[in-house]
Amino acid sequence: MAPCARLLCGKFINFIRNLMIKSKPLVYDLELSEIEEILRQWGEKPYRSHQIWQGLYNNLWIHPEEFTNLSRSTRDNLANIINFSIIQPIEKVYSKDQKTEKTLFRLHDDQTIETVFMKYRNRNTLCISTQVGCAMGCVFCATGRMGLHRNLSSGEIIAQVLYYASLLSKMQENLTNIVVMGMGEPFHNYEAALSAINRLNDHEGFNFGERRFTISTVGLVPMIKKFTNEKRQINLAISLHAADNDLRTTLVPINKKFPIEEVLSSCHDYVNQTRRRVTFEWALINDLNDTPQQANLLISKLHGLLCHVNLIPLNPSGYYMGRGSTPERAEAFKSLLVKAGIPCSIRLRRGIDIQAGCGQLNDHGKD
Repeated sequence: MAPCARLLCGKFINFIRNLMIKSKPLVYDLELSEIEEILRQWGEKPYRSHQIWQGLYNNLWIHPEEFTNLSRSTRDNLANIINFSIIQPIEKVYSKDQKTEKTLFRLHDDQTIETVFMKYRNRNTLCISTQVGCAMGCVFCATGRMGLHRNLSSGEIIAQVLYYASLLSKMQENLTNIVVMGMGEPFHNYEAALSAINRLNDHEGFNFGERRFTISTVGLVPMIKKFTNEKRQINLAISLHAADNDLRTTLVPINKKFPIEEVLSSCHDYVNQTRRRVTFEWALINDLNDTPQQANLLISKLHGLLCHVNLIPLNPSGYYMGRGSTPERAEAFKSLLVKAGIPCSIRLRRGIDIQAGCGQLNDHGKD
């Protein structure tokens, strides 16, 4: 066969393969009730659906062949109508200190995302993505430079967690914290992000406590209000980065639509209704938003609000010319907030050498 013909044949085979995969529901997209209905149509007993659920979320099985508590015909049916191959790791990189690992995953439609695992002294934290790219366009963020390719499904969000949970279980370890702060704006994909958390929280399944999740938003006010009304125990973080609208708009364009006053008003409502603290993320940019003027303005804005401020010296993304604040400027900024009674910490930077820090994730793991 001529090289050109082989290439066309290969492309056709891949096209058919992808078409077949896309026609199957992703297994982690299914609710327990949906699995029950599928099995009911096969004439299976209702308890079989719970066996599948526990196999997926307790035993962390990833292939129908592992469900040996089911009959051969049921396993074959599962393989034929449900897609278990949700994400495939195609590249891993490790920080020099071996405490941060970043995985590039290929999705079923050949899109790619990145997920970051961070090991601390007493906890194992996973940073997961909710979108391929991001529509928010924050100027210092590599993901924002991609634009939005598509939302992840709830199953694709879950798959990142269970992949790492499975790796850790083989080492007799567990995930302790999940931060929804990877690629994408979680509240721009609200339903899928919350559905994923719901299934991971399910006490009959993965049973990961709500208070061990943190979900971060750049400040989509309607979604903050919706989240508030649900009165969840999930931790809420707001990417603020500036204390006045002019500066914040240059850094975070969505501020034009949802200015600081509206964002903070929704945060007050959140605290009043849930009695839970809100965290503000602040990427410190040298001589821009790390000044005493910005610190004092932030103090005035946060007065009386139950909150914590996380300072993060800006990570290099390769796109934005601003530099992260020096340790001295970061400490000076923190001192002003602490003196004013606002809890504040400087976040320990992780994975910067492998572009795994905040604002560094993209779709190919290189830039």
